[in-house]
Amino acid sequence: MKVFLLIFKAPISAQVGLLLCVGFALVATLAPFLAPYDSAAIVGDVWMPMSPQHWLGTDNLGRDLLSRLVLGTRTTLVIAGLATLLTFSLGAVAGFVAAVAGGWVDMCLSRLVDVLMAIPTLIFALVVLSVFPSTVLVLILVMGVLDSTRVYRLARAVAMDINVMDYVEAARLRGEKTAWIVFREILPNALTPLVSELGMRFIFAVLFLSALSFLGLGVQPPDADWGGLVKENKEGIVFGIPAALAPAAAIALLTIAVNLVADWILNLTSNIHGERGNV
Repeated sequence: MKVFLLIFKAPISAQVGLLLCVGFALVATLAPFLAPYDSAAIVGDVWMPMSPQHWLGTDNLGRDLLSRLVLGTRTTLVIAGLATLLTFSLGAVAGFVAAVAGGWVDMCLSRLVDVLMAIPTLIFALVVLSVFPSTVLVLILVMGVLDSTRVYRLARAVAMDINVMDYVEAARLRGEKTAWIVFREILPNALTPLVSELGMRFIFAVLFLSALSFLGLGVQPPDADWGGLVKENKEGIVFGIPAALAPAAAIALLTIAVNLVADWILNLTSNIHGERGNV
């Protein structure tokens, strides 16, 4: 009930963002039932215009573009979502542990992160994916590990400030272990910046996956994500065929929606923490 009340009181921008996010999530969940045709089925001529049979027309091979877009939504959101979870699991925990443990643990983790961040992320991913097969598992691992360095730097910086607070010192004096301090003392008080970063990392994962697929090292045919759909139909833009614009518009809409929701949650959590501080 409280959740619905918060949503009802949310700004119009946040409500629009939530509506779009829920819409994308429903499309991804119900994709096999919503897609009118099989993703790989050739149902017409190349780049047919919009019609009652093919609402978005057909693609460069004569496949139904709407079906591929709907099924590509599931592929994009699942891979990006799992990669984001891996990013925060690795980056946040490693950053908190480095801040709490200090010493050689902090030095080793920080230097490893510095080495990974010194190499451009896209180039690093292209090198790895040119050696390993571009399966869903490999894509999630590559994206999650490479992007966790950004979360590590943020989590470590936030945890360093929290680590000197009185309640953390009190926990140490009680004899609490590192795991308790990380998950019960630091994590709840570091949620505000991490929530804001969560939306940015998810959108970065979507854009990163789309870039890899556009370069041919992401999701492999006949499956496709949004970036792969743009790649397949980019030649049609020269002839005035808008087949590549639909997946590009989906990427843009998702980016805007997630940012609107992330900004609202950031303001909401900031106000809650501010009220608790005043009390």
